[in-house]
Amino acid sequence: MPPTTRRPARRTLRAGALAAVSAALVAAALPPPEPVALGIGDTLFAQLGNPGYDVVAYDVAFTYGGSNTQPLDAVTIIDARVTDRLERVNLDFTHGTVHTVEVNGRPADFATAQEDLVIQPDRALERGTRMRVTVRHTSDPGGQASAGGWVRTGDGLAMANQADAGHRVFPSNDHPSDKAYFTFRITAPSELTAVANGLRKERRTEGANTTWTYRTRHPMATELAQVSIGRSAVPTREGPDGLPLRDVVPAADRDELERWLAKTPDHVAWMQERVGRYPFETYGVLIADANTGYELETQTLSLFERALFTSDSYPEWYVDSIMVHELAHQWFGDSVTPRTWSDLWLNEGHATWYEALYAQEHGGGTLEQRMRDAYRRSDQWRASGGPPAAPKPPSPGQKISIFRPVVYDGSALVLYALRQEIGREGFERLERAWVRDHRDANASTADFVHLASKIAGRDLTAFFDGWVYGQRTPPMPGHPDWQSTPPVT
Repeated sequence: MPPTTRRPARRTLRAGALAAVSAALVAAALPPPEPVALGIGDTLFAQLGNPGYDVVAYDVAFTYGGSNTQPLDAVTIIDARVTDRLERVNLDFTHGTVHTVEVNGRPADFATAQEDLVIQPDRALERGTRMRVTVRHTSDPGGQASAGGWVRTGDGLAMANQADAGHRVFPSNDHPSDKAYFTFRITAPSELTAVANGLRKERRTEGANTTWTYRTRHPMATELAQVSIGRSAVPTREGPDGLPLRDVVPAADRDELERWLAKTPDHVAWMQERVGRYPFETYGVLIADANTGYELETQTLSLFERALFTSDSYPEWYVDSIMVHELAHQWFGDSVTPRTWSDLWLNEGHATWYEALYAQEHGGGTLEQRMRDAYRRSDQWRASGGPPAAPKPPSPGQKISIFRPVVYDGSALVLYALRQEIGREGFERLERAWVRDHRDANASTADFVHLASKIAGRDLTAFFDGWVYGQRTPPMPGHPDWQSTPPVT
């Protein structure tokens, strides 16, 4: 080729190289973009969860110094699959101090944006790869108790992470759609006992401290995590089919509470007769010396207030039915977990349904009367809280306000209407199929409609549209005389 044809090409290359260098220098001179809080667009909690990865497992280590008002030292390790190329990694985390972050063993820069921890790896994470994020941080039990997270008890701590407070305890992808396996390692003074979800794998004492390790055999949503630290007794017994049962109670109340603890094997057997085998590796009740105002279905270890069992205010059938309510959640909400928070009615409606059935069999009034009363109030509940599957957002500063009457008795009413519509036999087949087909997974209202239609042998979309999305309560099948009180304008 003649020389005259080569020189322009060399000049073009040099010009391109200069342009690239110039662009790099300009980019280096610009500050990095501000960290931004992300979310997956949940209708009720828009900034919960994070795009671009799927958590496989958490390994969370806490060191408790003996005071439930002081921050715990903690290390959270997150193993995840990268589902989209990530220049940055967002985790949900607040109410703690982050010391260091590593991504795949390499130090990473980090910043905060609202309730997100925004991590800048030293290189982009490519789709289809794995990532391990290690965060050394504190976990602070102080602050507003009603906001959730750590609950200070009379002798230590417990957790109440529903609905969106798991990230007040440890960095996470804090949305129920991203379930993962958990390992908890809790180091505390040796005179205390630590218990967490799943089964205990190790107990090791060094000097004045003991480290307790627990691991789940099934994936779990972050809002269902539980760690209890205190002066606790841990009585054990055997449930149906050899199921290991272990409870956690204040040691001083061990004898007084035994009559309630001894009921759990029969409660499990009662539920198994209706929906099938218990879905996890263990179960038990955690009775905490705390005033939470609610009970909570933390996976394999349901949280209860001590006063529920020691007060004379409640009849025995009522306490039993509340225990069954939280137990029923192990199938409905824990094993089969909602895909979005708007699917909450599937959790609470089912747990209330089995609570009401149990109460009916043990002196607590008939299911039909309870449902008729719920029907009378249903339009008012829908007006104030929204339909069961399209709830209104939580009140400002009161995130647990999504737990309104419409998602309890108002949603159990939907199940009653469904049983009236498809018959008792079809309904009972649906219940068993639901927890079998979606075990250890997430499922939505649309999934429930699809399965109910399949079992009924006809399309139930129109039925469900009215019952779970309608602003007014449809007529009750089989009870044309039932009336709902109109909401007050």
